[in-house]
Amino acid sequence: MTWLWRICFSVMIATPLGAASLTGRVEVRNSKDPAVNKKKDYSGVVVWLEGAGAPVHPGDAPHARMLQKDKMFTPHLLAIQAGDTVDFPNLDPIFHNAFSNYDGKVFDVGLYPPGSSRSVRFTRPGVVRVFCNIHANMSAVIVVLNSSRFALTGKDGAFTMEDVPPGEYTLHVFHERATAPTLDAITRRISVSGGAFNVPAIAISETGYLPVPHKDKFGRDYTAAPDEHGIYPATRK
Repeated sequence: MTWLWRICFSVMIATPLGAASLTGRVEVRNSKDPAVNKKKDYSGVVVWLEGAGAPVHPGDAPHARMLQKDKMFTPHLLAIQAGDTVDFPNLDPIFHNAFSNYDGKVFDVGLYPPGSSRSVRFTRPGVVRVFCNIHANMSAVIVVLNSSRFALTGKDGAFTMEDVPPGEYTLHVFHERATAPTLDAITRRISVSGGAFNVPAIAISETGYLPVPHKDKFGRDYTAAPDEHGIYPATRK
């Protein structure tokens, strides 16, 4: 169900062409993650707007980067606009092989050595779950958006979007440990008319989320710990 929220607030600071500064806060509930339960860390939630004032890709955006270091993807979650290119530099002293078999973007950059990098252009909106074909514990998420109006929450769950033009928008939220029905239920319409806008608090429940072990790029279970001297059986068909 989509809710229509018309929000009227006083103007604090005049922004160019009547644009608004949009702020809000997200709270994650019913989580089994200690960082959420004990530390109240609500970071890594993507919030974005779709509408007439959310333009398509300008065509000259700089590359985003997802590092591979200490056998981790950094950042773990990356939000980009459709048409953006992401670089995957390998900063570890070992080989890596980033790939995704998910519908958001199927890609495989192949096995590449320390100190080198590979790039992937993401041409359509979707959620891309990224893994390494060598190291089963490595995972990341790239959220590709058909909008330039987006933000990621900080640890306190707060987010800000500056210079949002007046207009009608659909506000979307993505959290990697929330089900699709949960995220659909908190999608809403907002009407922006300029000035300072504060979106009422958004609560996301992790109820119903079940982690699923992933396979390697060939659809097989991962082998034992890889040989870090350059022999990688899991890369061979």
